[in-house]
Amino acid sequence: MKSYGQFCPVAKAAELFCERWTPLIIRDLATGATRFSELKRGVPLMSPTLLSRRLKDLEAEGVVERRPKQQGRGATYHLTEAGMEFVPMVQALGLWGRRWSRRQLAEGEVDLGLLIWALERRACTDAFGRTPSVVKLELNDQLANKRHWWFVNWPEGCELCLEDPGFDVDLYVTCTLADMIYVMRGDLPISRAVEEDRLELVGTQRARRSLRKWLNPNPLASVKSMRDADALV
Repeated sequence: MKSYGQFCPVAKAAELFCERWTPLIIRDLATGATRFSELKRGVPLMSPTLLSRRLKDLEAEGVVERRPKQQGRGATYHLTEAGMEFVPMVQALGLWGRRWSRRQLAEGEVDLGLLIWALERRACTDAFGRTPSVVKLELNDQLANKRHWWFVNWPEGCELCLEDPGFDVDLYVTCTLADMIYVMRGDLPISRAVEEDRLELVGTQRARRSLRKWLNPNPLASVKSMRDADALV
């Protein structure tokens, strides 16, 4: 970590917290990610080597605790008391971002892997009233091998399948990758997306109404932008 060369506590905290990727790692640890593979999915542009090194740095600073798995090899990662005190700062950054930085997605921000990871992690698995239940997502602007995604909802969590799992599908969802991000991000209401033929939902009326509950968007999705809402999407 680079030093500001100051004894000021703001500078000392910033040396740690403002290091690239650190706020995102803390974001994901705070929302339940514990395994290295989960943390890597939250920062897809970060190399495994750099992520490993950053976790070691955070552990050395007393922000992250590494715990051996109770079963099998490897370890899990958890915020310490010091790390948890960074969480309100991450939340404040998110609030500011929702209010002041929202705009149309730039090309480099249309991230398929991050969207799929967010859908899998945030899914409300009892949204359709029974388990297992299945949501099939078709991203109609993607190549064939990245076009179809199945999400199987179990009581213990949502499971991503890259091939048809063989269960009845409760809800078929079809849209572009960008529009799914806008919906997930809270910029494009589901009703508007359907009216504008940007989102196609096939399933029972109850299943269609349950999509928002299943998506379980981040509370920040409801924060109003201070920019022109129409310019967002």
